[in-house]
Amino acid sequence: MTKPLSEREIVLGILMDVTEHDVYSHIALGNVLAKYQYLDKKERAFITRVAEGTLEHMIEIDYILNQFSKVKVKKMKPVIRNILRSAVYQLKYMDSVPDSAVCNEAVKLAVKKGFGTLKGFVNGVLRNTARNLEQVEYPKEPRAFLSVKYSMPEWILELWLKEYDEDTVEKILADFQKEKPVTIRTNVSRINPEALEERLKSEGVSVKRHPYLPYAYEITGYDYLGDLRSFQEGLFAVQDISSMLVGEIAAPKEGNYIIDVCAAPGGKSIHLADKLNGTGQVKARDLTDYKVHLIRENIDRMQFDHISAEVMDASVLDENSVEKADIVIADLPCSGLGVLGRKTDLKYKTTLEQAEELAEIQKSILDVVWQYVKPGGTFVYSTCTINRAENMDNVHWFLEKHPEFILAPIQEHLCDALKDSVMNQGCLQLLPGVHESDGFFIAKFQRLE
Repeated sequence: MTKPLSEREIVLGILMDVTEHDVYSHIALGNVLAKYQYLDKKERAFITRVAEGTLEHMIEIDYILNQFSKVKVKKMKPVIRNILRSAVYQLKYMDSVPDSAVCNEAVKLAVKKGFGTLKGFVNGVLRNTARNLEQVEYPKEPRAFLSVKYSMPEWILELWLKEYDEDTVEKILADFQKEKPVTIRTNVSRINPEALEERLKSEGVSVKRHPYLPYAYEITGYDYLGDLRSFQEGLFAVQDISSMLVGEIAAPKEGNYIIDVCAAPGGKSIHLADKLNGTGQVKARDLTDYKVHLIRENIDRMQFDHISAEVMDASVLDENSVEKADIVIADLPCSGLGVLGRKTDLKYKTTLEQAEELAEIQKSILDVVWQYVKPGGTFVYSTCTINRAENMDNVHWFLEKHPEFILAPIQEHLCDALKDSVMNQGCLQLLPGVHESDGFFIAKFQRLE
């Protein structure tokens, strides 16, 4: 029986959603994998790899296509543009797929989508590309070369090259293009790390301990995360190591009252609840009903009763919370430039102007939520970016405006491999390719008594 949709047609749908309809790639892909659970593991892996790979390498792919097509990529019809993009990705990065099959399947898909008159164009461009792929010449100018080679917009490179040396920037870029395992955190209130490791192995999952934290693992080899009984039972949470370090650096004590002001989907809040050993209280807040629903789903799955989620705008003062919290967590909206290895399409959707606006939004939130910290309490500010304007510059701004806070030492809460990365006493900037994590920034303040 012929399948109603081929894997390549499903990939095309994802690419159209992301590039033409402004859907985020992780949402588009997640929706597809949930919808087509009946596909076997190999087919789902093909869809994931081609969709993610095409988006990850899109600047390079468009550069290549422009070498071999008389019609430039920007002038192509969107369906044809995305059929060609996914085909060039397969030609360049998937040796297991014969070139002839890539070309033939692309032509078939163009016809199926109602572009039969363009099948000769699709066939000609792809066969020309396949014959001459090894002869493609990349730009000579260093920044343009890095942009094409690593498919990174030049404005982002310009930003980073002002802050980091070229070698470090290339390490970051190369790391973004590496395949990443999923990182998980043991729910130590329910199971110890060693027992979780054995449980995951019994479910056919490959497990590797992360070097930074004893309860963190990298997992691979499973098909659909939601099918794992250990996940359904709340024995672990999917969370990057950098996000877990927020909980370590916050260092809660039993009985603490904690407010997480931008908490969705709840990973940090639940981690802190786990660390409270059934005592104290965590208030997880976010802006919309949808985001709070995500937090509540995770709370229910992880089975904690001393954490609650509520809708609240972090930029508006909650009078009832003033000086109530032992710890306030402010993991604030940012450009996301540290997680481009996991959310590849962010680099195409974000602009310099948006990054600058987000830095100002962070200031407006910081200027409100510090008031929730008790005298002597802890205030942790974090972002998933490596843009100085959204992290260290805001730390200096905050300390200058609020002299009742000082930076608190964090080295004691870090493993030996990270101690040397601490800057300005209470700040940690994690860089992909330099550290074994996403790009992430954490600052810890203490409010004076």
